[in-house]
Amino acid sequence: MPTTVPAYGTEAPERLASMADVTASEAALRRFLHGLPGVDAVGLQARAATLGTRSIKTTAKAYAIDLAISMIDLTTLEGADTPGKVRALCAKGINPDPTDRTVPKVAAICVYPDMVATAKAALAGSGVHVASVATAFPSGRAALPVKLADTRDAVAAGADEIDMVIDRGAFLSGRYLDVFEEIRQVKDACRRDGGGAAHLKVIFETGELQTYDNVRRASWLAMLAGADFIKTSTGKVAVNATPPVTLLMLEAVRDFRNAVGVQVGVKPAGGIRTSKDAIKYLVMVNETLGDDWLTADWFRFGASSLLNDLLMQRQKLSTGRYSGPDYVTVD
Repeated sequence: MPTTVPAYGTEAPERLASMADVTASEAALRRFLHGLPGVDAVGLQARAATLGTRSIKTTAKAYAIDLAISMIDLTTLEGADTPGKVRALCAKGINPDPTDRTVPKVAAICVYPDMVATAKAALAGSGVHVASVATAFPSGRAALPVKLADTRDAVAAGADEIDMVIDRGAFLSGRYLDVFEEIRQVKDACRRDGGGAAHLKVIFETGELQTYDNVRRASWLAMLAGADFIKTSTGKVAVNATPPVTLLMLEAVRDFRNAVGVQVGVKPAGGIRTSKDAIKYLVMVNETLGDDWLTADWFRFGASSLLNDLLMQRQKLSTGRYSGPDYVTVD
């Protein structure tokens, strides 16, 4: 395996350039994506189900809960969002349990672009990142110049991370090179004038991709275009993250690193609400990818309600009893 570099590292573009022949034309890209091994749906679902039965107890469970908290992108993406709500969410992300200062901070606060400056100010000096959705989230239905302007505005306001959505219509129509070019241009728009760049998470909306083969193709397509993370869902459709789809994406980043030497993160989002579910995903990461991906740098949960259940379960492990419903804030 080549020496590993992060997708956001300075060596990554050179590594990706070694695959330039794959993306040189629509025909070449189609040939490559459709030449990927087909997904054994029954086997994938069976392995995901088996990993979901692993039992984690006592100290291992306590470690897993703290790890999961540290991997959360705490999210508010509602039309009724206000600066006050965003500041309150930021305070919770920095100090999830005011009664227990040993609780880890979350990884990031995820907001709409117009709330980035508010979140950035509230999180100053905390180490918690600001993530912003962009590119006409959640539909992705806008002209490319609009999507690029959306991204640049969020980066200029201080976003550390950008969560973009692919054009599912283009992908499902087989216009793979259009999707590739859009991701590549959004990646360029993540660069800051003073140097550096926001990290790019590419959302597939897997519930709309129809097949596991399409999820595998979308994963490779996004990684070839320079994605720092690949993400399952927006959380705004009926079918969001599922264990089989996430397992498939974990296998894709593993295979991509083996082939290219570039490490890419994974973010399941939408529908992950309980500590039990989060721990199942962590087991999946550990069994499929090992310790290399078991940090917030490489694995995230997109969630708005998961944190509360993790805090409740954490207190249960500490005290032996469940707290009342007013123990955590309702965001």
